[in-house]
Amino acid sequence: MSDPESPTETPGPDAPTWPTPPTYSNLGEARAQLLPSKACRPRTSRPPLTDPLPLPPPLPKKTLARTQSLPTHRAPSSGPTPAGQPRRPYLGSHSVDESQAASVGGPPTQPHIRSLNSPLGLGWPDLHRPEAVRAFLEARQLEGLRTVHAQLRARLLGGRPGPCHPSHGFRLLDSSPCVDSGDALYYRLVRVGDEAWHMLAAKVPKPGAAEPHPWGLELQASLGPHFNLQGLCGLVPEDALPGAPWSGPVALAAEVPERTLTQWLSEVGRRLRPAELPWVAALLLLQLTSALEHLEARGAALAELRPENLLLAAPRGCAAAGPPRLLLADFGRVRPQPPGPPGPHAQQLSHLLRALLGPAAPSATPLAAGLETLAARLAHSRPSAAQARAALPALLWGPGPALRGRGAPLGPWLQVRRALLALHLAERAAAGEAPGLEDSLCCAYLAEATEASLGHALALLWD
Repeated sequence: MSDPESPTETPGPDAPTWPTPPTYSNLGEARAQLLPSKACRPRTSRPPLTDPLPLPPPLPKKTLARTQSLPTHRAPSSGPTPAGQPRRPYLGSHSVDESQAASVGGPPTQPHIRSLNSPLGLGWPDLHRPEAVRAFLEARQLEGLRTVHAQLRARLLGGRPGPCHPSHGFRLLDSSPCVDSGDALYYRLVRVGDEAWHMLAAKVPKPGAAEPHPWGLELQASLGPHFNLQGLCGLVPEDALPGAPWSGPVALAAEVPERTLTQWLSEVGRRLRPAELPWVAALLLLQLTSALEHLEARGAALAELRPENLLLAAPRGCAAAGPPRLLLADFGRVRPQPPGPPGPHAQQLSHLLRALLGPAAPSATPLAAGLETLAARLAHSRPSAAQARAALPALLWGPGPALRGRGAPLGPWLQVRRALLALHLAERAAAGEAPGLEDSLCCAYLAEATEASLGHALALLWD
């Protein structure tokens, strides 16, 4: 290292010459020479401290608890959130506040995940008793399956928008309808509030459409959130959208439909392979029977089941290639359930199922043959929507007629099927694949099924 106080030397004639100054000089010392020197403080004669200050008490040790939740996969916000204002997470395709997200009955944005060394909510069994260990695993498996189904359903539903307020603003996205159903036209619009925005659909009645029954409309307004029933969230005021292609206030639908079931059959269904069409048809009919079961439980029945009034929408958080979400929207044709057989919708479901299957041969696949059998039983036995909803998953995911023909017990089959579904979901999660609508429907089936309910479903199909 160079000495800053050493005198400079004049290079001799034999010294090497450089085109530029060398770059390996000590830049730190050179820069130190350019800084002004600080004034020295005068030293005062101070007697040394004889009694040092006492040391502060040691800080208490903290025990850091292991985190019990996983981080949510949300995009970071573009700016800091102002103090005192709630964060605005995006649930599906809608942005809602956390207060609204909690009001719809969905799980928190960070669901609680139990760690491996937590008590799991159940007492540990005696490991020397195999039957106790098996009972413990079966109970824990069923509890986990129900938790997964609840979280999947909440994610697929997304945040349900609240009612309209006078402070809300509206903006029409398209001047032409996105869906032309049997009795209404649907227009996409955005509702903007102080804390969130929502993409909704304006439901405009068609000119000349039949007058809706007020009892059905009142029932629709009183129903809570259901995955397969159209929900309304208020009215668009008459003067909120100048130049809109309708006049007067119109209802706001919480879900934006993509097409009707009739349009799906002509645009998508007929292009599916013979093995794919029965599968998607069974998934659509399973969702429809879930909606009709909810109506029958309230003492209501749909007077006419029309495919052009059954709406299809994309479930939130799922791949576009998956099955669509079905919405029953024709509440203007809902009436009080008349006295008579327990299945007021059985005949209509039979006709709709045959229309979905089309002219394909019934024996093209085992599922197609089973659906044809179900269509015949619906027309002959007229079961309720709940009984039809219990039979459809048995055709999709088992148990089949071969197991019933051998007289095998259904309880062990149910336990094995639940374990296989848990492994399937774990493998997909490890590969980074999000579960879809079909996984949610299968979870609901296996979480609700019992040995007795499986026996009743098989009896309806093959007895």
